[in-house]
Amino acid sequence: MATDTARSAALAGGREQDASWAQGDRRSRFSRALLVVNPASRRGSHFHGPATAAFDRAGVQCDVVLTRHAGHGAELASSVAGRYDVIFTLGGDGTAMEVVGALATDRGHPPVGILAGGTGNLLARTLGIPLDVSRAVPALLEGVEERVDLGVLSGAREGHNRRFAFAAGVGIDATMIAETSATLKRHLGVPAYMLSWTRAALRRETFGIRVEVDGEVVAQEASSVMVANFGAVLSDLIRLGPGIRQDDGKLDLCVFSPGTAMDAARVAWKLLTKDFSADPCMLYRAGRHFRVETIPPRAVQADGELLGTTPFEVTVEPQAAQLLVPRRRTTGQ
Repeated sequence: MATDTARSAALAGGREQDASWAQGDRRSRFSRALLVVNPASRRGSHFHGPATAAFDRAGVQCDVVLTRHAGHGAELASSVAGRYDVIFTLGGDGTAMEVVGALATDRGHPPVGILAGGTGNLLARTLGIPLDVSRAVPALLEGVEERVDLGVLSGAREGHNRRFAFAAGVGIDATMIAETSATLKRHLGVPAYMLSWTRAALRRETFGIRVEVDGEVVAQEASSVMVANFGAVLSDLIRLGPGIRQDDGKLDLCVFSPGTAMDAARVAWKLLTKDFSADPCMLYRAGRHFRVETIPPRAVQADGELLGTTPFEVTVEPQAAQLLVPRRRTTGQ
């Protein structure tokens, strides 16, 4: 375990106190925090100094550990969670889910706060967490604890189970992730994903699907299939479907099947305007157990990480994660 000792140096850098903490000496209800940092992430290596400075301003003792390989975040969190009353992550969505997933089976685990340190930062954006870590730390320390369902994906990779918080899927979203180069992600960030998504959407590739949702079978052509936990995307810029909640003990199948450019434009507009009136290119089913097959086999992603190919299965773990969210966040539905 690599414990960071640079908090005093970060404070000596003369960074001004965050505006939300400028009036009075506001102490946090937490006393000891663990910050799990992925130094290989896009922003993690640069922002753990400002993050620890923000903890110091809040009067919270913060120990920093650096991950060294894939899965290390889960190992660190599960081995030392009992010593802390809150755990933060600073890295990409993969680092966040390593920690969240490792603690999910422990109902008494401390809450987890997610700091944006990666490229897409999908989870932080979905939860309404500021991307600036100097603002995010006080917002979460002053925030509320929220129980969130998790999905468990199996089958896409032999012997591999993976928990996810946002969504798992095949089609345009997985193609976008597969086709976004590391160089573009490093230099452009989120726009790199948008470029790949646009290219994938314009191709309008379709494939055959057979999906079982709690025993009901859906079989058709599709261009994108998602098993979603959160409905709101990118701070509620768009919503994936009607009534999708992250705390109702269910997940939601979202199938999009535009056949023409006009269909694709209409579906995109309906997601942007939150219009979920009946449409032959949009299908939704809520459930607790899903099995997804495609012809031909397709790449599978969960929370932005490629995890093998179809077929795969998903089950829900109701309210398995305990997350910190800012007080002003409104739950996407």
